[in-house]
Amino acid sequence: MGLIEQLGYKVRPANPLQRAMWHVTSSRPGAWLFAKTLHHLDKLLLRLTGGRVTIPEIFAGIPVITLITTGARTGQRREMPLLGVPAGANIAVIGTRYGQPKTPGWYFNLRAKPEADVAYRGKLVAVRAREAEGDERAAILARAREIYSGYESYARRIQDRPIHVMLLEAAG
Repeated sequence: MGLIEQLGYKVRPANPLQRAMWHVTSSRPGAWLFAKTLHHLDKLLLRLTGGRVTIPEIFAGIPVITLITTGARTGQRREMPLLGVPAGANIAVIGTRYGQPKTPGWYFNLRAKPEADVAYRGKLVAVRAREAEGDERAAILARAREIYSGYESYARRIQDRPIHVMLLEAAG
């Protein structure tokens, strides 16, 4: 059984108001603000709702998983709400960091220790991560742009680093 099925993960089409919000979230000032604040607010909302509600899902129609990694340097548990991109029976996450210059910390955590967990709507599944490359990576990025067009803006702003795509597969 794949990760999508184990989690009951679904991507629903965004409504017109949510799609309009994509212009705000993908703009340079909006992306900067969300990069600095959204994951903190989302973690709180996820805790308060038992993992059922996220800010991006409400306002932008973006489905969010919580990736739980082990810190590469600290060994501490790290939780990060991220858009999950369906990739066959698995889910991919993309390291755009809202188009900001630095590679997100969760990427380095997965490179150091590919075993992680994914939480979605009260379900938790152990995963193993690997970097997607070539045609697989291109297909994931294309699917991501269908789910959220802001990825196009982020990609245009990221000039000095690669955009990492990590595929999460159910462990065991």
